[in-house]
Amino acid sequence: MTERATVSVDQFLAHPPRKVWRALTDSDLLARWLMPNDFRPVPGHRFTFRTTPRPRQGFDGVVHCEVLELDEPRRLRWAWRGGRLDTVVSWSLVPEGRGTRLFLEHSGFDPDDPVQRRTFTLLDGGWRSHVWPRLEHVLTDLA
Repeated sequence: MTERATVSVDQFLAHPPRKVWRALTDSDLLARWLMPNDFRPVPGHRFTFRTTPRPRQGFDGVVHCEVLELDEPRRLRWAWRGGRLDTVVSWSLVPEGRGTRLFLEHSGFDPDDPVQRRTFTLLDGGWRSHVWPRLEHVLTDLA
């Protein structure tokens, strides 16, 4: 079996951990920087994200998730399943000076599957170039 691939991103955010935690766990805020959802910060809660379908990749636009771990305000993990993906997204918050170092790991991509390999490449860049700036914008608006 081939080792699974992981997207790893970390970023310093000039906001305290409680504020970052709120942006990660409040459904309305989460929708502003990630996707519309029915998230609740409760271990075992099943929820969905909704986005643009990509039928040629076997993706109907719905990401099925489940809260796997919740350790406020330090760690959040959820299952992330959609199309051919069965992955896990993990967030870790570490206080750093007057802000927070936020770590993201999106793990479980099968590098032998061409669709998953392409999705890994898209998400590896997308988390950095699209999602992170939107999160920063939402955090700044919460001031």
